[in-house]
Amino acid sequence: LLYMATYTFNDIINKTVCDLGCGSGILSIGSAYLGAEEVVGVDLDKSAVLTAKRNAEEIGVKVDWIVGDIELIRGKFDTIIQNPPFGVKKHGADLKFLQKALSLAKVVYSIHKSGIKNRRFIEKTVTKDLGGKITTIVETNLVIPHLFNFHKKPKYKVKVDIYRVVKE
Repeated sequence: LLYMATYTFNDIINKTVCDLGCGSGILSIGSAYLGAEEVVGVDLDKSAVLTAKRNAEEIGVKVDWIVGDIELIRGKFDTIIQNPPFGVKKHGADLKFLQKALSLAKVVYSIHKSGIKNRRFIEKTVTKDLGGKITTIVETNLVIPHLFNFHKKPKYKVKVDIYRVVKE
């Protein structure tokens, strides 16, 4: 995601970037490391944000961290990067992130569970409901470690789509 955003589309270097649902800060820290002008990472989970802050300090990059709901974020950014909840346990969680992202920036990179039905639904929602245009979809695999009580295996390999969406 960050390679594509930085070197294919020039959406990171010297840009303002916000990572919605930043977790441990991988995408936020990567954006700062790659030359973003300003990076903000947002997550509800205080312990995740504390981990992200430690990770950024260890690498030596500056990121502004916010503990809170993404709905409270205001302002404008050049680029939003996000790996939202897939909406498997909480239906529609990923769409809440897409909607918020497109209200904050003209360019959004977002990771979603792959599959024809899901892809069609996201394409329809982005274009018809959110006023966006999908310029790129990259299918890849994501390995998710055992993070939550409902996870039964040590790790999961999940097919995902990385979307680049532009607000029209």
